[in-house]
Amino acid sequence: MTETPTVPQTSTTALDLDAMQAACVAQLRTVFDPELPVNIYDLGLIYGIDIDASGDLRLTMTLTSPGCPMAEEIVTNAAQSLQAVPGVRDIAVELTFNPPWSQDLLSEEALLELGLL
Repeated sequence: MTETPTVPQTSTTALDLDAMQAACVAQLRTVFDPELPVNIYDLGLIYGIDIDASGDLRLTMTLTSPGCPMAEEIVTNAAQSLQAVPGVRDIAVELTFNPPWSQDLLSEEALLELGLL
């Protein structure tokens, strides 16, 4: 009799990671820069969303300028929005200014909202 090999189970499958990634994007689209009528995802402030198999999430983001007076609020709101994503355990936010943000990072939706298209 041949035994069927067992596949080690992780807490999150590849399919779940794709769904979690999409849910993270949706949540980040609910966070707005208080000075602009555009969400932080479409502003191009999100450089990376990395989720490991255990559900730990690392968000790499920037701000429109290093001296942004709303920096703490934006970063806090981004992290809080991600807590609503099922399967996310721990959230670490890395704020970077390399590369610096520019209008080239705006989505088409953001360009339309800001009247730049």
